[in-house]
Amino acid sequence: MGAASSSQPVSPRASLRDRLPEFPWDRLEPYKATAAAHADGIVDLSVGTPVDPVPAVVQQALTAAADSPGYPTVWGTAALRDALTGWAADRLGARGLDHTHVLPVVGSKELVAWLPTQLGLGPGDKVGYPRLAYPTYEVGARLAGAEPVVYDDPWDLDPSGLKLLWLNSPSNPTGRVLGADELRRTVAWAREHGVLVFSDECYLELGWEADPVSVLHPDICGGSPDGLVAVHSLSKRSNLAGYRSAFLVGDPAVLGDLLQIRKHGGMMIAAPVQAATVAALGDTAHVTEQRARYARRRAALRGAFEAAGFRIEHSEASLYLWATRDEPCWDTVAALAEHGILVAPGEFYGTAGERFVRIAFTATDERVDAAVRRLSK
Repeated sequence: MGAASSSQPVSPRASLRDRLPEFPWDRLEPYKATAAAHADGIVDLSVGTPVDPVPAVVQQALTAAADSPGYPTVWGTAALRDALTGWAADRLGARGLDHTHVLPVVGSKELVAWLPTQLGLGPGDKVGYPRLAYPTYEVGARLAGAEPVVYDDPWDLDPSGLKLLWLNSPSNPTGRVLGADELRRTVAWAREHGVLVFSDECYLELGWEADPVSVLHPDICGGSPDGLVAVHSLSKRSNLAGYRSAFLVGDPAVLGDLLQIRKHGGMMIAAPVQAATVAALGDTAHVTEQRARYARRRAALRGAFEAAGFRIEHSEASLYLWATRDEPCWDTVAALAEHGILVAPGEFYGTAGERFVRIAFTATDERVDAAVRRLSK
């Protein structure tokens, strides 16, 4: 018998990990440390995480459902599905919806990261997404072994092998809103070539200088959701990032397949969170109140950064300002960190952002005021 090999078996986990880029936020840690050393503390404008209270009506619903000893269902309660279809009809203008047109998911990032895998994509398949984009679109393609491809205009893509097309309006990071003509043209092109469209609309209720429209609005899709799915989240509109509550609306054939796969995977929202989601979707007062908070912070930060020599591009919606002073983004990050202000380098969102930074206006009023003071010196 020959000698046993001394080599260690290859870890499937390591192989999967090796498909992925470096986690971008780890690169920001040294700058975060610099900003945190400021005498008046850090003003963290890098991550768009909510800082304001969870609405009382949502907290009450969560508490009332706290005694939930049994397993929740992946499809959610009938009350949750009613809330999802009702909201989509009222807010998106979608028509003819029933429970087969909706699917709750455990936060939108989980969905984006694992969607290509759940769709059965792999080598030889392509996933398209905007040239400046949320990094998880690329991650999802790579996790599945598919090829990520970027676009400026989706209809300029080669449709051969393209199985999934991501739209993102309002955009993260730029805040750009796709117009109705662009959306109609994209839907028509995708249907002509048999390409499935997922439209990430998580910032749709946060339009400032534009009124974002859903891909499911009849003026865009012709009244049919065929080949279209919209992605929505309660993280931003309702301060529920910690609850991990998001949902899909659209083509029932696609959602039906995903439902069966997610049942096998046990991908279910906790029962108290389902109840909280129903309450959040049924209340508009807290959305109006939160929008007013963000509007004040946006105006203060935009004025301060422009006065400090920055140029703001797009940013007509979402929770971010897309800013530049025409220098490498890491130079901007470093300079602002010396003032105790942390922002996200545009390079995180693609090479086209390497001279921009993304500024979140999700800090508290007190921290926003601190940033304004520091930028004026």
